[in-house]
Amino acid sequence: MSSLSGVDLIIKTRRGFETVAASYIKELLGSGVEVMPAPWGYLGVVLVKGVDKWKAAELIAEKVPEADRVLVVEGIAKAELEDIVKTAVEVARRYIQSGDTFAIRTTRRGSHSFTSIDVNVRAGAAVKEATGAEVDLEEPTKPLYIEIFQDVAAICVPATKEYRKLRRDKPLPLQIFRKVAIGQFVYEGDEEAVRKMGERIGRAVQTFEVGELTVLLHKSISGKTLKTFLEAVEAGIESRYQIQSRSYGRPVWKVPVYVYELYQYIRSREGEPLVVTDPKGDYVTHVKEKLAELFTRERVNILIGAREGVPSGVFRFASLVVDLVPQVTIATDFVIPSLAIALAAALEETSVLPRYVGKRRKH
Repeated sequence: MSSLSGVDLIIKTRRGFETVAASYIKELLGSGVEVMPAPWGYLGVVLVKGVDKWKAAELIAEKVPEADRVLVVEGIAKAELEDIVKTAVEVARRYIQSGDTFAIRTTRRGSHSFTSIDVNVRAGAAVKEATGAEVDLEEPTKPLYIEIFQDVAAICVPATKEYRKLRRDKPLPLQIFRKVAIGQFVYEGDEEAVRKMGERIGRAVQTFEVGELTVLLHKSISGKTLKTFLEAVEAGIESRYQIQSRSYGRPVWKVPVYVYELYQYIRSREGEPLVVTDPKGDYVTHVKEKLAELFTRERVNILIGAREGVPSGVFRFASLVVDLVPQVTIATDFVIPSLAIALAAALEETSVLPRYVGKRRKH
């Protein structure tokens, strides 16, 4: 198989899984089928030739989990912008109706005088004019895939669903998490345990980008324990923050860390919402309306114990005492993730969480 001539399917896999996927596809489709993993050295791709393409595509999608995306080849063009656009329009006229929405998804392999964005823009404009369909870059009903290998391009129709992190109407809890001020008790134990726990707590608060973390002292502890815990918390925050900064396509909030004595902390936050996490409290979903009311305020303070729970005398000053998982005592390093997920789930059922709208039908 020296070109894309006669190729019926392009299968996209995780890098390193080309041979495994090809083996299963060959076994599934039987003799007489030509299957080529990593063609021309390009990883994450398997080419299939000599099949009833739509029937084979559906079978692969159903039986081969190594196949991340199954693309049916409906047109072949030279890897030149004008020829790609012309062929894309020909395929679109057979595939896309005026009431559909579409997007062009281009992957280039090799060196060319144009970029993938150039292809998307030019082909998108031409398909829109030819079909009367609208462009929807986020949730198109009829996406077209253009797979370019050196001097040849395949125009493909997907046989598998597109999955995206953000889809329309998904709740957006980040701005709620930004209102959360965590009051975390110091974890005590041997030095290594304190360090590990501090790092995990730091990573947890940074993962959800809460507004602030205050390490609370509710009794005297050794200076060495406090020092170890604080350094570990800061290290955990920094570690997660660096990953987020590299991988997120948006500004990342770095969680600030403070230290305060528990009872003075409560006095200093007088008049603000105060939530205590404790198994003696109400199940979080049972008080979702009260939580929603609290989160109309600028800041919601939430207290979390460590080994020892929050002193019961504090309960009298709390707006709410909530139980995250009835009948389960949550390990200290799991409380913040459990809290964040529980809050998002409970508040999603109220009107507090905003929804993702997206970019509708824009080219």
